[in-house]
Amino acid sequence: MAVYTQISDDELIAFLATYDIGDLVSYAGIAEGVENSNFLLRTTTGTFILTLYEKRVDANDLPFFIGLMDHLARHGLSCPTPVVDRDGVALRALAGRPAAIVTFLDGVWPRRITPPHCRELGGALADLHLAGADFTMQRPNNLSLSGWSPLLTASGLAADQVYHGLYNLLSDELRHLARHWPADLPVGVIHADLFQDNVFFLGDKISGVIDFYFACTDFLAYDLAICLNAWCFESDGSLNVTKSRALINAYQKRRPLTPAERAALPVLARGAALRFLLTRLYDWLNHPEGAFVKPKDPLEYLARLRVHQRITSTAGYGA
Repeated sequence: MAVYTQISDDELIAFLATYDIGDLVSYAGIAEGVENSNFLLRTTTGTFILTLYEKRVDANDLPFFIGLMDHLARHGLSCPTPVVDRDGVALRALAGRPAAIVTFLDGVWPRRITPPHCRELGGALADLHLAGADFTMQRPNNLSLSGWSPLLTASGLAADQVYHGLYNLLSDELRHLARHWPADLPVGVIHADLFQDNVFFLGDKISGVIDFYFACTDFLAYDLAICLNAWCFESDGSLNVTKSRALINAYQKRRPLTPAERAALPVLARGAALRFLLTRLYDWLNHPEGAFVKPKDPLEYLARLRVHQRITSTAGYGA
C-alpha cells in the first residue's frame, strides 16, 4: 500500500480540531499513488482526502499546487478543492510532513480506455487550460527538455541491462529533440501527468480530475502530447488512431490549436514518450528492495516513442 507515513488516531483528531469539517468517523490509507501518503477521511459532515507530502515532493512547490487546485475549482473545473482551517490556511503539518485536506470526488477511473473516454478527456483538458489562463503563479517544468539529459546520465550504461543498446538509442533521441524542440508556442499551466488513473468518470462523463502534483508552466500542446501517449495506445504498443482523433478533435472544439502547435505535435509527443521512458527507467534501475510500489516497465514507452518517430504531422494522429 502506498502509505509511507503512518498517523495515529490522536494525531489526526488533534489535526482535525482546527477545521470546521466535523468529527472523525473513520480513515484508511489509499493504496493507489506513488508519491505521497493519501488517506480516505470520513467525518460527520462528509468525505475528504488527506494527503501527507513525502520527501520526493519539494515543499516549496506546494503553494503552487494548492493554489492551482483552488483556482481551477473556483473557475468551474471539477477537481479536488483545498479545505482551509479556521485561520484560512490550507497547507499545514501532520506527523512531520506537510499536509492538506481536499474535497472528495465521486467516480472511478477507466480500466479499459475507449474513444468516448478520449473524447471526454480532450474537452476536459481544454477546459483545464482555459480555466488556468489567468492563474498568476508559475512553476517551471523540471521534467521537460532540460531535465531529460540528467535523467539519462543518472541511469547511465545500466540502461542496457533493460534493453540492449538503450543508452545510445536514448542519447540519439535526446540530440534529435534538442535540435527540433519548438519555441514560442502558447504557454500556460498544464497538468503534466494526466494518466487514466487521474481522471474519474461517472458513466461516460468525466466527474473529476485529480493529482496535480506534477502541474507546471509549459507549452499547452505538450499536455495534449502527454495525453496522446497515456490514452491512445493499445497493449501491443500500437497507436489507436480512433482514440487520438477523438482526443485532439474534442480538445480543438474548445481550444483550437494554432498552426505552430499542430506542426509541433509529433515532436512534442516524442518528447512526452521520452520523458516517461526516462523516469520509468530511473525508477526501474533504482527500485529499493521492499518498496511499496512496483516500478512500471520503461519499454512500454520505447514502443510508443518508435511510433511517434514515424509520424510527421497531426494527420498521423487522425486529426
